Formats: sequence, C-alpha cells, structure tokens
Amino acid sequence: MSKPAGGRTRGPSAAASGGSHGACAIRILIADDQALVRGALATLLDLEHDLEVVAQVGTGRRAAAAVAAGGIDVALLDIEMPEGDGLWTAEQISAADTNCRSLIVTTFGRPGYLSRALEAGASGFLVKDTPPPELAEAIRKIHTGLRVVDPALAQESVILGPNPLTEREKQILRMAARGADASRIAADLHLGGGTVRNYLSSAIAKTHARNRTEAARTAETNGWL
Repeated sequence: MSKPAGGRTRGPSAAASGGSHGACAIRILIADDQALVRGALATLLDLEHDLEVVAQVGTGRRAAAAVAAGGIDVALLDIEMPEGDGLWTAEQISAADTNCRSLIVTTFGRPGYLSRALEAGASGFLVKDTPPPELAEAIRKIHTGLRVVDPALAQESVILGPNPLTEREKQILRMAARGADASRIAADLHLGGGTVRNYLSSAIAKTHARNRTEAARTAETNGWL
C-alpha cells in the first residue's frame, strides 16, 4: 500500500514513503491476506524512526515479485496466504539472491511450521501476539544478520523433534484429510492401493494416531503438513 510523505496510504500496494524516516531506515514489506492486519502492522511499525513500511501485499506471489524488484530489506510474511503461502514465499526470497531477509509473523505458532520456515530460508519466526516493541527489535536484529525465533515455540520444537513424515506420507495425509479414501488417493497418485495403505499405516504409526483422520489432525496441529 503506497504511502505519501504525510503517512497516509494510497492504492493497493505500497511504494516508498517520505515523512520522518531517515535515509537509513530499514525498508519493510508486509505480506498478509488480511488488509486489516497489514494496515495495523504498518501503523505500528511506522511509529519507529528507523523502520519504514514501503510495501503491503496480500499474496505470496506478489510478495516474492516485490522483493525481486529490489528496495526491500525485511519481508514480514504470514503463513496462510493465497498464491503461495509464507513458507513458499520465504523460499523464493532466499533463492532470489537479494539482500532481503524474511520474518514469519503468523497466528499459527506450530513447531513444525517453525522448522519448515527455517529450512525455507526465513531468518525468524514470531507469532502475531508478539508485543510491537519486540517485533520492531526482531526486525532490527534480522536486518543485521541475526536469527530471531519465538522462545516458547523454539522450546516446543526441540521437544517435538523434526518432522517424521516423508514427502509422500505428507501428500497422502493431506488428501486423506480432505476426505479421499485409499482407492481415490491411489488413482490420483497412480499408486497401488496396497502402497497407499502402507503409507497411511506408516503415517499413523509416526503420529501415534489411531486412524488416518487422527493422523492428519495431529500432523496439521504440529505444522508437519
């Protein structure tokens, strides 16, 4: 969302703003599919003299494109977004060979999401109820090359351990969670019915679940899918 010198917003996405920010201000992109959340974050961060929100977008694809165009130091990414979620976007930003760093700021404080975000190249992971001063300080740290992770979530991640599911098991669990039975999954993935049942049995065992529905729910809760 564009910001002229007076601090008001204009248009669907942002360009550089003038105002009271110094020439060395950290330039920030906010990517969140909820306009109200984007606006609130922008308002809070623009109160900091050394932080300047220069872009707001509602999809992962637009965030990746904006970063690739240059002029952004830190990208704040929600996880649940259309056209590329926050994890995909962090991976695109990391691969874009720019100086931009990404910080996941999300409602979904799940240990599995944390590990996947760091694997995707994100420099930090915070939940949305983080106090504004702590969020501002996290942005500053990330801009200098440090990593910032919500401490409670980091502890949960250590206790939970790495994602035990293989890519195929995750794929099949996602389909099962949407209501597909073993025969439909087998047909869609061009696999044998017995092979699909073996994958489901393995996923059920790894998640300590009683059935495929509970396995999918557990995996989703832990951020493994």
